[in-house]
Amino acid sequence: MENAERACAWLCNPISKVSCHYLVDRAGLITQMVDEDLRAWHAGQSMWKGEHDVNSCSIGIEIENPGHDNGYLDFPLEQMAAVTALGLDIVARHKIAPEHVLGHSDVAPKRKIDPGEKFDWKSLHEQGLGHWVPPFPLGGGQFFQLGDSGDAVEALQAMLALYGYGIDITGDFDADTQIVVSAFQRHFRPARIDGIADRSTIETLRRLIDTLPAA
Repeated sequence: MENAERACAWLCNPISKVSCHYLVDRAGLITQMVDEDLRAWHAGQSMWKGEHDVNSCSIGIEIENPGHDNGYLDFPLEQMAAVTALGLDIVARHKIAPEHVLGHSDVAPKRKIDPGEKFDWKSLHEQGLGHWVPPFPLGGGQFFQLGDSGDAVEALQAMLALYGYGIDITGDFDADTQIVVSAFQRHFRPARIDGIADRSTIETLRRLIDTLPAA
């Protein structure tokens, strides 16, 4: 929304049917909206690693930004510092694994594109929050896109599902697969978001899977 005041009012309005545990404004002010041991309505219809009710097992942080439809802005350093400190405190107290620190676009890629490609996931990871690997460089190589099909597409879908994304493993690179690939790129390869599974995207995904803790 346009500013934190309007977002706060909407999050407090019962007819909105949306809420969150914390709201962080652009100056870094943190407002707690819902108790952590209560369920908030921040994720909506969502999925991660087979869990279809992310609201019931997560803590939601909304971060003030007008968003892609209203002049998407960089996230100020003060705001990122507040989000990082809050996130580190939450994951320490609740023992949340790095790969479970996620954006709305990860758990609900068909509906959400926030926090978006300008959100500094790399900086969060460098300070001990979230899972990240250096993205494989952009360049040539084999790629998969809308309309492709076959075993290689099925393997890509299986890798995305293994990491946690909600995706059907069909072997067909359909519109849903394109959306999930775009969501992955927003978080882990933000230099180019086009929904095409190029070598950079696939190798970055492979590296993330390889660095997951042993089950």
